[in-house]
Amino acid sequence: MAGTEGTYTVTGMHCGSCALNVRDEVREVPGVTEVIVDHVSRRMTVVGADFTEAQIRAAVAEAGYAVGP
Repeated sequence: MAGTEGTYTVTGMHCGSCALNVRDEVREVPGVTEVIVDHVSRRMTVVGADFTEAQIRAAVAEAGYAVGP
């Protein structure tokens, strides 16, 4: 994917520290250039190129959370 932006719902986040943990893990995905996480709305926007949804889901799981519907 070139020039990709995805918005995801992250379940299990309750505070700003949760959002930072998710952000830090997702930033490690190759191709990701920006991650914006809002724990209040439980929304995360990921910007970059050449990443897959599976990679994003795995990174969120590594942080201890899940991508929901």
